Amino acid sequence: MFPSVVFKSGNNGPAVLGGAEGGPSAPSSLSPLEGQPPPQLDVWTMDSDLSDADSVGDLSFEAESPLAPPAELLERLPSCDWLLQGDRRQIFFPPLEAPGRPQEQRCWSPFLEHGVPVVTEEVAREALLNFVNSKCCYGSAAATDLIIQELRQQTLCRYRLETFSESRISEWTFQPFTNHSVDGPQRGTSPRLWDIEVQVPPMFQEDTRKFQVPHSSLVKVRCPSCSGAKRKAKPARRCPMCSGSGRQRCSTCSGRGNKTCATCKGEKKLLHFIQLVIVWKNSLFEFVSEHQLDCPGELLAKAKGETLFKDENTMVYPIIDFPLREISLASQRAIAEHNATLASRARVLQQRQTIELVPLTEVRYSYRGKTSVYYLYGTDHRVHVVDYPERYCCGCTII
Repeated sequence: MFPSVVFKSGNNGPAVLGGAEGGPSAPSSLSPLEGQPPPQLDVWTMDSDLSDADSVGDLSFEAESPLAPPAELLERLPSCDWLLQGDRRQIFFPPLEAPGRPQEQRCWSPFLEHGVPVVTEEVAREALLNFVNSKCCYGSAAATDLIIQELRQQTLCRYRLETFSESRISEWTFQPFTNHSVDGPQRGTSPRLWDIEVQVPPMFQEDTRKFQVPHSSLVKVRCPSCSGAKRKAKPARRCPMCSGSGRQRCSTCSGRGNKTCATCKGEKKLLHFIQLVIVWKNSLFEFVSEHQLDCPGELLAKAKGETLFKDENTMVYPIIDFPLREISLASQRAIAEHNATLASRARVLQQRQTIELVPLTEVRYSYRGKTSVYYLYGTDHRVHVVDYPERYCCGCTII
């Protein structure tokens, strides 16, 4: 059964939906029709009803897709400019948002005075030993005996922009109709999709929820998959259980030669309705400043850093005066890209931009006459080894 919803409309505010699948409900309210007798179910149906007898239809043909209701049903819905057309699925433009706060001039001197601890030989060796001990095929003798020749440390700046947005689409869907009350157009006009209020998840946490749009339900009496026969006929063929002798009951159809329709679940009727799909997405832009050390960029993007600057609001403004110019350019490019991508198809709920300091150290060492390097990155001293000299595979040393 589709999750229940509560719809409230009138002059006091927009529509409210509750009972979201997979999320908390919006504040509930009494149903507009509470205490009144349910409407007649045949007001918004088509086709004459069939007998309750378990008749069997010939379904050797391919039935039409029941996802969208027939055109006759659509004509009975009041005209709404948000109703989907053609491909049965439509993305709706969100309303324009009011401009955010004006941009402020920033002073970067206090931020630039902040630094990260210097990596010593003792710290570099301890980090390598912890890394080696976490690997089943790495020996610890090399990490203990290698000679550290040089430490090259560099502090990188990592810029991130997160844009948390909400998009809404509608689509026709259906479910077996079980003779319950129908929330159709006779109960009122369906609200516009952006007038429906729902409980928003915590900021920057992605989620997807589906709701049944109020007053959009329509009943098709004759299921297109079984033609209202309740059961779908099996193709004429020899039963594999009894080789056509008829002496052993077929476990698939219990010997009746037909099975329950998977589309209507034997109810013979389908309830069509418009489904609102809300997607909350966190778009991420990431940039790491240039460096001269040969450490993979994907590791630096995931490295743990120390926050130097954080700006969070409904709309953030580009950084234009950061001492490291490439960070300012990255901020301007990120905000422009997100605004251009999301402006026409989603509502931006919150933006957050940060600048983090990410330490990176190249450790050059020698072991048994050979020279190599490994890297320490992030404030938690993660290790990336280029060519560790003491590795094993199936008990054999790799030369």
